[in-house]
Amino acid sequence: MTRFRMPLAIRCALTAAAFVLAGAAQVRAAVEFEVTLDPAVAQHAVSGRLYVFLSQRPLIEPRDGVNWFAPEPLFGIDVKDFQPGTTRRVHDTADGFPDRLSKLAPGRYRAQALLGHNPDSISQSRAPGNAYSRVVDVEVSDGPVQKVALVLDQIVPPRTFPDVKWVKEVSISSQLLGRFFKREVLLQAAVTLPAGYDDHPEQRYPVIYEVTGFSGSYWDALRQKSPPTAATGETDFIRVLLDAQCEWGHHVYADSATNGPRGLALVEELIPEIDRRFRTVAKPAGRFVAGHSSGGWSSLWLQISHPDFFGGVWSSSPDPVDFRDFQQVDLYAQPPLSLYFNDEGKPRPIARKGGIPVLFFPSFGKMDDALGRGGQLRSFEAVFSPLGPDGLPRKLWDRTTGRIDPQVARTWEKYDIRLQLERNWKTLEPQLRGKLHITVGSLDTFYLDGAVLRLADSLKRLGSDAEITIVPGADHGTILSADYFHRVRRQMTAAFGSG
Repeated sequence: MTRFRMPLAIRCALTAAAFVLAGAAQVRAAVEFEVTLDPAVAQHAVSGRLYVFLSQRPLIEPRDGVNWFAPEPLFGIDVKDFQPGTTRRVHDTADGFPDRLSKLAPGRYRAQALLGHNPDSISQSRAPGNAYSRVVDVEVSDGPVQKVALVLDQIVPPRTFPDVKWVKEVSISSQLLGRFFKREVLLQAAVTLPAGYDDHPEQRYPVIYEVTGFSGSYWDALRQKSPPTAATGETDFIRVLLDAQCEWGHHVYADSATNGPRGLALVEELIPEIDRRFRTVAKPAGRFVAGHSSGGWSSLWLQISHPDFFGGVWSSSPDPVDFRDFQQVDLYAQPPLSLYFNDEGKPRPIARKGGIPVLFFPSFGKMDDALGRGGQLRSFEAVFSPLGPDGLPRKLWDRTTGRIDPQVARTWEKYDIRLQLERNWKTLEPQLRGKLHITVGSLDTFYLDGAVLRLADSLKRLGSDAEITIVPGADHGTILSADYFHRVRRQMTAAFGSG
């Protein structure tokens, strides 16, 4: 007997509907928020994203509670021309996580509103200039709809980079990005000087350009509380921590329709300025790039996009480098797959701990869409997708069924690292010889090892000398061991010596 199989889109829609119906049978709360913009924090109309964050944790501000592995409710709406002194309502039509406001579980919450309008920060909760409210306690019940007033009367202050002898801030206005966005856009980085830099004014140093991971910032360089020590048996490097954050999340230093010419601005504006200010070895043999996670993808992309500009890449646990395994989903499959659900209609996992799935695509995507901008999945769309008729990045998948749009998936080929290497290998092979180093754990938390394995097979068939290391049992974090950093440092020293 031939087994009947219901079409995937219908099965996924029914699964999603079942989740909603199952939730609807439970007791649900009734609440909405009235958010007023205090004239003390805004002198003119503001457009941006208005959030209400809820938390049941006592020690944090709710606006800081967006945590992938322990998320709490959040609700968001886009606002245009929000006038000081006026009020906007956040109610059941708002984008919500884990669901709409009317489905919020009863209980005691701490509520806080935030108006995000800083266009250059992934973390709207701490982005200078954004307005937020004080925390209000709310008892949510299943009775009549209660209205909760929140007043945006606080403002995130600007930050001043401290004067540290061995860590220097570089901040310049980008002409390339300024023309693209029609406003000022800053290129920023933190430069960590090696031991003895001031004592040897005649010496020049090779540079390691490190790209921050998702949500990282060049301010992270300040975590080093003591001066660098001289290397023993290795080369001393200038280290530059690059900042890849933007309002959509992480621009990965890829030139894109949404984020602008980020890679070009780096190599044509920021790095030449660093070479001008500091005693660098300003040539490819003294210029290396590295990064972890989203920074791992960024560094690899920079190396293959500018093969004669950088002298080598050390990428660890990179975001998907082969879109045939986009965290276990083949984006090019025909018929198209669902990003959210497998063939049995079960939610696909997006993260694991110790081999056990702990995060799943449907809920993770729901959180992304409630944020509006700054989430990981929408960050991918902002880099890889063309713009739609509404001027926003085209969506790769249907937000209910998870079905991948094959037309959009084809446009992503431009950023598929494996595909770009295969298509351009004749030109790239001599330029990348000895430069590619990739490391990932066999139990990567976000299932990134699968794409690296596919890339390794492809590079092997191409005859590449790329070094690709799979560390047994390591996950996304434990891959960054002391042994790993010692190996990278030794290899960079050897690469600089042979250059």
